[in-house]
Amino acid sequence: MEHGDSSISKASRKRRSSQEKDGILGFSMDELHEDILERVLSWLPTSTFLRLGSVCKRWRSVASSTSFKLACSEIPSRDPWFFMVNNCLNQSVVFDSNDRSWKKLNHPALLMEDFNIDSMPVAASGGLVCFRNFSGNFIVCNPVTGSCRELPPLNPSLQDKSLHAISMNANSNYSGLYKLVLVCGELPKLSFKVYNCSTDSWEENVNLKRKVNDSSEYDSNEEDAVYFLSKGGNVMTTNLQRSPSKQYSSVITVKDGKETVYFLSSSGTVVACNLTHECFSEYPRLLPGYSEYSIDLVECKGEMLVVVLSEFLESASLRVWSFDEKTRSWHHIAAMPPAMSQEFYGKKMDINCVGSGDRIFICLSSAELCSYVLCDLVTNKWDELPKCFKNGEALEFMSAFSFEPRIEASV
Repeated sequence: MEHGDSSISKASRKRRSSQEKDGILGFSMDELHEDILERVLSWLPTSTFLRLGSVCKRWRSVASSTSFKLACSEIPSRDPWFFMVNNCLNQSVVFDSNDRSWKKLNHPALLMEDFNIDSMPVAASGGLVCFRNFSGNFIVCNPVTGSCRELPPLNPSLQDKSLHAISMNANSNYSGLYKLVLVCGELPKLSFKVYNCSTDSWEENVNLKRKVNDSSEYDSNEEDAVYFLSKGGNVMTTNLQRSPSKQYSSVITVKDGKETVYFLSSSGTVVACNLTHECFSEYPRLLPGYSEYSIDLVECKGEMLVVVLSEFLESASLRVWSFDEKTRSWHHIAAMPPAMSQEFYGKKMDINCVGSGDRIFICLSSAELCSYVLCDLVTNKWDELPKCFKNGEALEFMSAFSFEPRIEASV
């Protein structure tokens, strides 16, 4: 008995020691007050939110609470997810830049209905992605939660006009404040129209005039301006824009209180459309008109950048350019290592790019090759991403849209 008591005593001491150690080095999550637990969980990567409901009843309750979504909205930023686009539009595949993996999301039910089945993404901002259906109407969606809302239809007369650009700007991820900017018409007769979600309506169409004196274009009193980069024709013969979703390729920036939209059109120059003064002017050409190259534009940390894949003297180069408004000239800021870019020589590659923070996600595709590259502009590091496989076969994507994975983003 004494020996047995000794064994029990040792085991008891061992348990007490373990408990004391746990008490010093950690604590149970169950001991946290509700609001503290919500704040702790709000810092987790968004991909973990999708699994909260399977942990326990308390965490399932947290995941669905309004106060938890509010706590999530106070997180300044999240690593971007890239919504991928290929020929099969009825699926939602994303690349998670946080853990560098591919994820399959449930495709929103509204986009699976017969009249929306061919809807394609055309713009993204904050935690939202905007789709356009076959009839020309727009649907705003949170890809993480699957929540969707169809916007009021456009006036039929506007749908008949040539549409150049679709840009989206989400002012607040939680409250769902966002707007859409459309630029239509043919040079020199351009116009723009804005959808404002706060009024749930399209504002009046505004005609733009060509600005004769470019020197006054960047007046300090400017508040809103739209810029777009043209494409197509014999200027960029390799820029076929293989992905229909990039037909209205555009980005939006906000700087010094000035909102600017950039998009791809058809004349081979950058056109600046000032929304406040209802006029437009043009940037100088980036490359000679006889050059052959593929081009796209992105927004990184509030600045519009141009990505160009070109060939010269039996070599291929992929470079990133910025535009200096003061000197009205282009400046080279980054380049893919020649050892990587040379693989694209002679392949007639098309590039479709999207920016987020200091990073650029680039889809390169041709009949022979498909590749995805993530560029870090701060370190000038270029990483080729792993392929996305389905049933043992690698999927090929033509383009991507960048959004922040936020469960609190409201449509």
